[in-house]
Amino acid sequence: MTTPESVHRRRWVILGVLMLSLLIVVLDNSILNVAIKTISTPEPVGIGASQSELEWAINAYTLVFAGLLFTAGLLGDRIGRKKVLIGGLVVFGIGSALAAESGTPVQLIAFRAVMGLGAAFVMPATLAVLMNVFERDEQPKAIGIWAGGVGLAIAIGPITGGLLLDHFWWGSVFLVNVPIVIVAIVLMLALVPDSKDPKPGRIDLVGVALSIVGLVLLVYGIIKGGDEGDFTDAKVLATIAAGLVFLVAFVLYEKRSDHPSFDINYFKDKVFSAAMAGIALVFFAMMGVTFFASFYIQSVRGYSPLQTGAFLLPLAAAQLIFAPRARLVVDRLGVRTTTTGGLVLLAVTLAAFTLLDQDSPMWVMEIIFFLMGTGMAHVMTPTSVVIMQSLPREKAGSASALSNTFRQVGGALGIAVLGSVLSTAYKNGLENNTDQLLPLPAGLRDAAGASIEATLGVAEKLGPRGEALVGAAHESFVHAMHITALCGAGVAVLSAVVTGLFLPRKPKDPPAEHSGEASEKVGAGH
Repeated sequence: MTTPESVHRRRWVILGVLMLSLLIVVLDNSILNVAIKTISTPEPVGIGASQSELEWAINAYTLVFAGLLFTAGLLGDRIGRKKVLIGGLVVFGIGSALAAESGTPVQLIAFRAVMGLGAAFVMPATLAVLMNVFERDEQPKAIGIWAGGVGLAIAIGPITGGLLLDHFWWGSVFLVNVPIVIVAIVLMLALVPDSKDPKPGRIDLVGVALSIVGLVLLVYGIIKGGDEGDFTDAKVLATIAAGLVFLVAFVLYEKRSDHPSFDINYFKDKVFSAAMAGIALVFFAMMGVTFFASFYIQSVRGYSPLQTGAFLLPLAAAQLIFAPRARLVVDRLGVRTTTTGGLVLLAVTLAAFTLLDQDSPMWVMEIIFFLMGTGMAHVMTPTSVVIMQSLPREKAGSASALSNTFRQVGGALGIAVLGSVLSTAYKNGLENNTDQLLPLPAGLRDAAGASIEATLGVAEKLGPRGEALVGAAHESFVHAMHITALCGAGVAVLSAVVTGLFLPRKPKDPPAEHSGEASEKVGAGH
């Protein structure tokens, strides 16, 4: 299949428009990472969100996103990827405007879920359109630039968030999405062609419902366990078990369905499965560890949101530099060596967080972030190419949806699991320190143990007596950060083992496509 000449000529401009759409989805999360400290501050500065509520503000978005990607991919393949992309942008823009006006953590969580609904229809459609606009020989280069766009968004996000928080209220970090959405929609209508699968299947509503319920219960149980510091609690175990039951039911239903949203047969291909596992595990490690980075920089080291954004730049710059060039490393060393090497580098950098304490030189962290971004770039591009080229082109929406689902579910579970590890380790460390330094009444101790921001709030109320509590909070958080970073490094090592065993040295030959469908898949018009 070849694309129409009129589309082929403007393919790089189309890629730029797709990256602008991708920008707002990634930008929002990277901005939120800088804003979490401000949002956790009591009114009028923030809305007094607890660590658990902050995790849910992130995970509500991610879980809705991941749960609906199946349907989004199928809808894009069925009615047209351009149509669902524009619809997703509209919903995302509305959710952003509502989130900016949230008065409570519960409202913020709800409106973040609306944003996740919109994002579910944006992210897979961008990659699916890309696969239909570019020929196979140019797809690795285009995917590399697409992945580099993630790095650009990560770079812009923290700086933008810091500038906004320095001059405006916390809601401005969401309101900034609205003008970007408007520009993206105008350009989309003018430049991007539509494409779809000429033989789509029916929408699998039962499968989608089972996946959403299962993921929500599973992650809620994990967050609850970390929040209470007790994973053996009967309610926590029951919630996690119920989530697993729903997810098993989802898999069994999909295997028997004649119109599955999640084709289990894809995973009979070891290469496809290894690439999926690799991308899920790397985001598990990355999202879980970067969650604590903002608290370390702001709460322990005392830097402003804008300065925090600047400190995160090396992470983004490395992805922006190396993601588009990773295909050259793949050409020279192969998919397996490039991806596994990237994961090993990522594991080393995560473990290197144990070198940071309360007064470490900040340039050490900058080097860690740059090397972390370098490793990430050499994982994202090769695995994305392997996944997208493993399925026929007419199934680009489904392939993109699966890839993004595993990425987002991995990230959500990383935040939940490693966030719970951080919370539990911090609470235990703080209790040990306060017993020795500053005995607190039971009620005050519980309030202080909720998060480092809660501890610092209690310390401020205690006046001069609270200085010892501030020191205990910093010491306990750094110790908890070290434990969490080592857990993340362990997950990255596991991912490296998976890709080292199962990824091929070179990409496989393209799968067969249905004949005579070019005109249906990519229209020359809009």
